Amino acid sequence: MKRRDFIKIGAAGAAASTLAAPATAQGVRQWNMVTAWPKNLPGPGVAAQMLADRITTLSSGRIEVKLHAAGELVPGRGVFDAVSEGTAELYHAVPAYWGSKSKGMLLFGSQPFGLRADEQFGWLYHGGGQALYDEIYGRFNLKPFLCGNSGPQWQGWFRNEINSLDDLKGLKFRTTGLASEMCSKIGMAVQSMGPRDMFQALQTGALDAGEFIGPWSDSAMGFYQVAKNYYWPGVGEPSSAEECGVNSTAYAELPEDLQQAVSFACESLYNPVWTEYTTKHAQALKQMVDNEGVKVKKLPDDVLAAMASAADEVMAELAEDDDELVRRITQSFLAYRDSVGSYMSYADNGQMNARAKALGY
Repeated sequence: MKRRDFIKIGAAGAAASTLAAPATAQGVRQWNMVTAWPKNLPGPGVAAQMLADRITTLSSGRIEVKLHAAGELVPGRGVFDAVSEGTAELYHAVPAYWGSKSKGMLLFGSQPFGLRADEQFGWLYHGGGQALYDEIYGRFNLKPFLCGNSGPQWQGWFRNEINSLDDLKGLKFRTTGLASEMCSKIGMAVQSMGPRDMFQALQTGALDAGEFIGPWSDSAMGFYQVAKNYYWPGVGEPSSAEECGVNSTAYAELPEDLQQAVSFACESLYNPVWTEYTTKHAQALKQMVDNEGVKVKKLPDDVLAAMASAADEVMAELAEDDDELVRRITQSFLAYRDSVGSYMSYADNGQMNARAKALGY
């Protein structure tokens, strides 16, 4: 898919307009989904449409979900408030965008040196995370569900090579969530913007570098056209969970079987979305390297060490947050991360390293 094919959407700054109350003709509820993404953006835009379709299907058509891309009804970063206030019934976005609401929310999406996609799901379903997720979003009249994951993200696109930590001092860099705090602590000039603005800023030099998701989504946005150095590993976001936020009032009004349909639609898409990212990231990276002159490069060791130290500071600050709920979320997250992380040294990490050595990757 070419970049121009899916960036034909309304202005990102479009003001929210209150929707009419959802129609309920002959038992059919018409729900509006607002998203943080351009329509059909490879990765999250595609996943949002999959979710809308799956809720409609699993509800046997008793909930008809109509998707509105970023800017069509509300700006991409306005979807949280729109659903919280009842302007729309549900949204598709990522928790990394809601740090201004509460920093505790950021842990449910991605964390520097944090959880892989499978571990993130494990924390919510087997480590007590879902109850905390419900509690903090409940403050905003939202019922949250994870519904996908990008897998490991990349450190991003750099106009110039990075040879040492000094090269990052003052570097104008686009990122989000807790990764932005980590990068700020090592002297980077962090900026927040959408992917279209990131492309333009890299093109003009207003940005020196930036990260979005990974090869599949990034290639569709055309970042390789304006920056050729593609750095890994993306330690700021070892995975990035996608979420569906449902207006709590609208959710509570559903009969139990339709609540289950919404819940299972989200849960059942987590692995299909994650594995599609993995498959298509690999394909897109090869295409960009072979055909577009992209140079894949590893971050220097001193940069990774500085990022690890900064990430520890970020987590320590969360653990001492003034909000008691944020402290509980952080404690739960850290306990699960350390328990599963120590096991992964023998399990997945050991297997993957052995395979790479055996096959010469």
